[in-house]
Amino acid sequence: MKIKSNDFEDGSEISQKYTCEGENISVPLSWENIPSVAKSLVLIVDDPDAPDPKAPKMVWDHWILYNIDPKSTGLKENIGLDELPEGTLYGTNSWKNQNYGGPCPPIGRHRYFHKLYALNVVLPDLHNPTSDKLRQAMTGHVIDEAVLIGTYQKKK
Repeated sequence: MKIKSNDFEDGSEISQKYTCEGENISVPLSWENIPSVAKSLVLIVDDPDAPDPKAPKMVWDHWILYNIDPKSTGLKENIGLDELPEGTLYGTNSWKNQNYGGPCPPIGRHRYFHKLYALNVVLPDLHNPTSDKLRQAMTGHVIDEAVLIGTYQKKK
């Protein structure tokens, strides 16, 4: 299983357009080689370097999506919640909303993990779960996973 973006290569910088210093819209993502037995996909975008990469204290969640159709091949740039593949549900990010929130590191260069999980079940409606609650519900159901890492440091 593989996740990628036509905006950045694994380990390289995310374009400013997708950050709080730009348009703050979601990056285009695509995936391939999803296991044929997968019943749903989960996407969690987070920053483990918050607030300072030299002294991280928390993981900041930027976007949480689950029950994505495993037949889907990705998400277009700036996708709205109403445009997600049918059946997709969303969780609550660290800003306490369900929308994509782009990189906005307070200090230093942060890493942004785009984690895609293939599950052997369709999860019940978890009512806007945090990433912790979603991960608990995923326990024992992950059959494959892929990660794409982008980085960003504020320009101003």
